[in-house]
Amino acid sequence: MTDNHAAVEAALEEMITTARAHLAAVRDAKGEIDSDEVWRAYVAFNNAAVSYDEVLSSTYGEPLPWEVEAIDPEKADKFAADLVAAESEPDDPHPRVVSVRQRRDYHVPSISALIKAAELARIEVSMGTQEEPITTVADALLELLQSSDGSLAALDIPELEPLDGIVTVAEVDKAFEPDDYAESDANGPYQLADNDKLVARLDEHLTGELFEDEE
Repeated sequence: MTDNHAAVEAALEEMITTARAHLAAVRDAKGEIDSDEVWRAYVAFNNAAVSYDEVLSSTYGEPLPWEVEAIDPEKADKFAADLVAAESEPDDPHPRVVSVRQRRDYHVPSISALIKAAELARIEVSMGTQEEPITTVADALLELLQSSDGSLAALDIPELEPLDGIVTVAEVDKAFEPDDYAESDANGPYQLADNDKLVARLDEHLTGELFEDEE
């Protein structure tokens, strides 16, 4: 047995040993993500394969059937540590809920015309089902909103003349839960708690620029 062949055999045994160590680390990790032991075993296995590829190629001119590149263990450890640290940090340094609140007023030139518009909107989506008649402005507005899945765009109709409005944006600690407020509570859902923070206000005017003021 030549010295070169002995070197090939030794490199092969080292690659097999590191491969088994890598398998054992993977098994012991039991699915743990970013295991340090698995990563170090992987680097050792990879570098042993590189060494075997080099001595195999230099001795017999035959490379491994897969490509391998050496990994610097120190750089690899630093890269893995930085990756884990980045994943452990929150994506947003301000993990709060953004709350958008809007008020828009309308003038109703004709109640009967508004009710008729709501009845037409109902016909388009009701598919002939029987429902309570629309008799008030509140009924008409709710019908228009429900017919468009709650979008305020449903109120952009000739039967309603838009007046001034306002939009506020706030950072809040807790997301809105409708069940926390009674149906008769008109103010509670719109009030900010002590720890909530108003971050912007947009005033919507009937004339001029749509949004004129910002804070």
